[in-house]
Amino acid sequence: MEYVKLGNTGLDVSRICLGCMGFGVAERWVHPWVLNEENSRPIIKKALELGINFFDTANVYSGGTSEEILGRALKDYANRDEIVLATKVHFRMHEGPNGAGLSRKAIMSEIDKSLKRLGTDYVDLYQIHRWDYNTPIEETMEALHDVVKAGKARYIGASAMYAWQFLKALHVAEKNGWTRFVSMQNHYNLIYREEEREMLPLCKAEKIGVIPYSPLASGRLTRDSSEATHRSETDQVQKSKYDATADADRLIVERVAAIAEKRGVPRAHIAIAWLLQKEPVTAPIIGATKISHLEDAEAALSVQLSPEEISFLEEPYVPHSVVGPE
Repeated sequence: MEYVKLGNTGLDVSRICLGCMGFGVAERWVHPWVLNEENSRPIIKKALELGINFFDTANVYSGGTSEEILGRALKDYANRDEIVLATKVHFRMHEGPNGAGLSRKAIMSEIDKSLKRLGTDYVDLYQIHRWDYNTPIEETMEALHDVVKAGKARYIGASAMYAWQFLKALHVAEKNGWTRFVSMQNHYNLIYREEEREMLPLCKAEKIGVIPYSPLASGRLTRDSSEATHRSETDQVQKSKYDATADADRLIVERVAAIAEKRGVPRAHIAIAWLLQKEPVTAPIIGATKISHLEDAEAALSVQLSPEEISFLEEPYVPHSVVGPE
C-alpha cells in the first residue's frame, strides 16, 4: 500500500480509501443491496490487511448503522491511532425542522451521535455532505471550527458542491481565523469529468486533498451495459446519475475494456489507475462490497497508464449535466 499526505496536512492516508456506504441495515436505507454486519466485517478486515488506513462513512448511511458496523469492526481489528476515520453530516436524520442541515444545532448534535455510533472520542475528518442553502456558511464554518477545538474532529472536509461555494467557505474560514477545509470528496470518474472544469484546479491551487467518490461509476466502468447486478437493477441513485448519458458513455466503457483486455487485467484496474494519475487526486473512495473489489483497487496502484492510453480513454468524453452538488 502507498501512503500520501491528505492535502496540505501532515496526515498520512492510504492511497485507497474504503467507502462504507455499502455496509448497514438495508431496511434503514434507500439501497437494498447493502451488506449486513456479518458480511461487512470480512471486507473491513481485508482492507486493514491490505494496508488501507482510511475509512469513509456518513451519519445518514443506513440510518447510522454503517457507522455502528464500522466502529465495532475497527475496534476489534485495528489500532485506532493508525486509522484515519471520516464521516459526514448534512442529510436528514430525524423528523422535524432541525433534523437535517448544517446549522450549529445540527452539527453539534450530529457529531456527538456519530461519535457514539462509531465508538470513538474523535473522527479524523468531519465532512459536510452537501451545501446547506438555508444556513449561513459563517454559522456552519464556526460550528465546525468549534468541533475541532473541542477535540471531536482533527480536520474538516467538504463534499459535492460547486467550486464557488467551496471557495466561499475557504474564504470565510480564512477571514475569521477558523479551521479550514483540507479535503474535497467529489463525484469524479472516467464518465463524469465535470469536476475538471473548476473544482479540481481550485483544489490544486489551494492544496486541497481530493478523495473522489464513485470512481467506477457504480460499477458501470467494470462491465458491459448488458451485464446486470443486484445493485445495477435496484440502485435508483446510480440510475439517476448515469442512465441519461449511458449511450454517450458507452464508447468510454468500451475503451476501458479494450485497454484492460490488451493488458490482461480487470477493467477496474484501468479505471482506478486513470483516476490515481489525475492531479490532485489523493485517494479514490472504493465502495467495496466484495473482497475482489479491494484487491482490484490495490492492484491498480501498480498500473501506470501511458499518455497515449490516457488520451484514448478521455477522447470520447462529452459534457454532462452536473450531478452531485444538487
